[in-house]
Amino acid sequence: MAALLEVSDITVRFGGLTAVDRVSFGLEPGQICALIGPNGAGKTTLFNAIAGNAVIEGGRIVFRGSEIQGLTPHEISARGIRRTFQTGGLFGHLTALENVLVGLHTEIASDFFGLLLGSRRSHQAEVAATARARDLLALMDIAALADHPADALSGGQQRMVEIVRALATNPPLLLLDEPAVGLAPAARDKLTQIIRRLARETNLGILLIEHAIELVMDVSDRVIVLNDGKKVADAPPAAVRADKAVLEAYLGHA
Repeated sequence: MAALLEVSDITVRFGGLTAVDRVSFGLEPGQICALIGPNGAGKTTLFNAIAGNAVIEGGRIVFRGSEIQGLTPHEISARGIRRTFQTGGLFGHLTALENVLVGLHTEIASDFFGLLLGSRRSHQAEVAATARARDLLALMDIAALADHPADALSGGQQRMVEIVRALATNPPLLLLDEPAVGLAPAARDKLTQIIRRLARETNLGILLIEHAIELVMDVSDRVIVLNDGKKVADAPPAAVRADKAVLEAYLGHA
């Protein structure tokens, strides 16, 4: 199967600090790959490089056969790479449903005058987008929150809404930055099921950063371990769990 994403010898530096040091890996459609490592290992910087939020000093990033390094975050998102952030990114004054609709704005087939005049086409597009947004909220078991302002939701609920918004346009690649933060155990289990289902049923490639190791081991096809900006392991979960280099990265000794 052709790679969905190919990262080759990526290096990112901030002044004299090398945050990501010649990291390479690939991701296939429908594959779930986790990035793990201690704090400061370079995980989020690598995410930022893929999404266009960090300038790379060397290497190549190829998505669906085309190089994307040097493109803006907006251009990379338009090509089909969507991501969530550790700190969230919802509009607090908008409802959960409205936040998801923001993610669908490029899918609403209408023009300025159609929206201004309330044309039949613009109305149909708006109805279809709203139905799509409500279906996705239901998928995450948060349909009841559709009309609640985002700033009235718990941290875990906001995280679920942010994931729904990222999924709204059916992207081929989803970058999830610590999706389980703030989730209760039951919600975390539900998230695991949803991630698996999305990858298997829609062929969605998923790259995630997560500190909840049991979730990582349960949901991932592959686990990549970073330490001090370098890749120290890249293998199935069971092999990574027993890897001495991984134990040293987390514990300081084997």
